[in-house]
Amino acid sequence: MIQSYKQQPKLLKNYDTIIIGSGMGGLATAAILAKQGQRVLVLERHYTAGGFTHIFKRNGYEWDVGIHYIGEMQRENSLMKNLFNYLTDGALKWADLGEVYDRIIIGDKHYDFVKGVKNFKAQLISYFPEEEKAIEAYLKLVFQAVKTSKNYYISKALPPLLNRLIGGFMKRPFYKLADKTTYEVLSALTKNETLIKVLCAQYGDYGLPPKQSSFYMHASVARHYFDGGSFPVGGSSQIVKTIDPVIEAFGGTILINAEVAEVMIENNVAKGVKMIDGTLFYAKNIISNAGIMTTYHKLLPTKIVEKHQLNLQLQKVKQSVAHVSLYIGLKGTPDALQLPKTNHWIYPKVGDHDSCVARYLKDINEEFPMVYISFPSAKDPDWLNRYPDKSTIDVITLVPYETFAPWFGTRWKKRGEAYEALKEQIAQRLLKALYKQLPHLEGKVDYYELSTPLTTQHFVNYEKGEIYGLDHSPSRFRQDFLKPKTPIKNFYLTGQDIVTAGVGGALFSGVLTAMAVTGKNILAEVMKKGAN
Repeated sequence: MIQSYKQQPKLLKNYDTIIIGSGMGGLATAAILAKQGQRVLVLERHYTAGGFTHIFKRNGYEWDVGIHYIGEMQRENSLMKNLFNYLTDGALKWADLGEVYDRIIIGDKHYDFVKGVKNFKAQLISYFPEEEKAIEAYLKLVFQAVKTSKNYYISKALPPLLNRLIGGFMKRPFYKLADKTTYEVLSALTKNETLIKVLCAQYGDYGLPPKQSSFYMHASVARHYFDGGSFPVGGSSQIVKTIDPVIEAFGGTILINAEVAEVMIENNVAKGVKMIDGTLFYAKNIISNAGIMTTYHKLLPTKIVEKHQLNLQLQKVKQSVAHVSLYIGLKGTPDALQLPKTNHWIYPKVGDHDSCVARYLKDINEEFPMVYISFPSAKDPDWLNRYPDKSTIDVITLVPYETFAPWFGTRWKKRGEAYEALKEQIAQRLLKALYKQLPHLEGKVDYYELSTPLTTQHFVNYEKGEIYGLDHSPSRFRQDFLKPKTPIKNFYLTGQDIVTAGVGGALFSGVLTAMAVTGKNILAEVMKKGAN
């Protein structure tokens, strides 16, 4: 049954803008357009809003599904900070993870990523004193890659004619580094493979190891965290809870259990959406935040897809990696259990990132190429107010979708004994990885549950359970169709597919899509009002 995220709204037949999907991109686009005076309807197919920002509760515990830490919240006047302030009217608060945001563990050695560029550099040089010049050169290239990306992204929101005139000029500097793989850039700076392995240790944040990923994607993530990591006070559910009132204040609505069957298009103009229960909603603009694969394969009429050869566009990009996540509940406070705020990134002692991934993809019984451990209950200062004497941990690793493909089409929670046995096998391996780092936790686990790519597929509606939308290879950033405007009039895209992976990319996509829809320089407004 279609229902409001909060209360029973008065639904209209006609809106200014309808947005399909309530993930970060959809929420950001909706709030920005609402503040521009538009009446917005956000349609979410599941029983909870927020996409990867949603939480779930089980056995008296609560877990954040996709938010593990966010960068730039500690940096004054950063785009991310101003954007969140603008979208939530300053209602969303953030907790600092502390001096060490990421701990990189390779075999029995560890390397800390500390906040502040000077501190980060000094710490790295202390580990690799003979590589000081390479580390300094690396930092310069990271900042250069990020700086040149601004005009690249702004070009995506330009009207077609203007884009043809100056788009190429705006994008050219960006491609100098984005066209190269991360490994190409780093191996030109140093021959120290351990240093390269350490510098690339956050590749799990975007899914591609260094010999496959665009250096820009690497640089974007590295820069994002240089000023430290933060976690939303009250958990990631606060994101939708603080954005929803802004949308409502301007007459907008978020609906849950509201699945779109098809976008209605007449004479190549998007007119509205047809829901699976037959309900029709109309709007001047239709925006999809469902991901480009799902949008073109499932939401658009086949004739339209064929007319504009949209299926050929999809052949130029690939889905990103899938993952499993082990959600753990423990009795005891984070302090009593000595849980850190620092994320742990764990890698095999032998082999570079790419060879470790390749070995694992051939046989998933081989050593995990990467294990990420997050301690959300330790990161959230409000946690004990909600869950006294309890704690949670997330343990994540990459997994090929094909491992779980045999159960495609089965029902959530009813996939059979073989599926559950495979899940349990992986869960035990991840628990072992946790206990190796924090041996005192063995015997303290009260509850655990493993999500698979099929879980992601079920809740986020990504075709192969991919976590980051599209792969972030160099060629991905050359695809001009990955932008808000589509060949269909009044039909737009938003979300991480038109920018980059994660909350930051999805958040900024909201700005670009709102700019494309309104023709206004909304970025300037966001930076001005978000800073106040």
